[in-house]
This record gives sequence, structure tokens and C-alpha cells, in this order.
Amino acid sequence: MGSTTWSPETALSGGAVPRVWNQPSRRSLFGDAALLVFLLAQCFDGVFTYVGVVSFGPAIEANPLITGLMASFGHGPGLVTAKAVAVVLGIALHLRGVHGAIALLSGFYLLVAVLPWAAILFG
Repeated sequence: MGSTTWSPETALSGGAVPRVWNQPSRRSLFGDAALLVFLLAQCFDGVFTYVGVVSFGPAIEANPLITGLMASFGHGPGLVTAKAVAVVLGIALHLRGVHGAIALLSGFYLLVAVLPWAAILFG
């Protein structure tokens, strides 16, 4: 019978096993600010969308995915589901250190979601 021996991983594969998850980097003030703006934009967009849909009907919502969620689950649960997914994905980007993408998404949400709703509701 052959004996089972242990050999280092470098003997079999020629190199160390790569890490899939990097160690968390230092705190970034820019990243924290970008995440905060992103989360606030999601909150304002959710509240403004809910008020707009209740006031003017679901046809005022331009995003067909949000409209479908609201039609399937109701106005509140549909919006909460969509915003919860966005928040979780934004936090995942923040944890991975992709702060530039979060900043761009924050600006995008402010320009195409929050400001138009503010103009419709308060203008």
C-alpha cells in the first residue's frame, strides 16, 4: 500500500493560491462621503417616487422595472425592494473600495431621479 504524504502547494501547482478577497483597505473619507450621498439619494428617490406615484398615479414613474415591482407587490413594498437592492449593491461596492463608481452613481441618481422628482413635486 502506498503512503499518503503531504506536499506543499508550491510543489504541485508552482505557486501560492491567489486570494480572492483583498484585505480591507484604509478608511477613505471620499468613499465614506460618496456612500453617504448615494444612500441619501436612494432615500430621497424612494420617498419622492412614492409621493409622486400616490399623487399622480403609477404612470408617472419612468422606470419600467420599478413600475413592474409596484404593480406586482404594491407601491410601498415594490419601492422598498428596489431601494434595498440598490443600497445593498452600493454598500458592496463601498466595501470593495470602488468609490469612484459610487460617486458616479450618486451624481447620476441626483441628476436623473431626485432633481426631476423635486421639480415635479415642489416646482
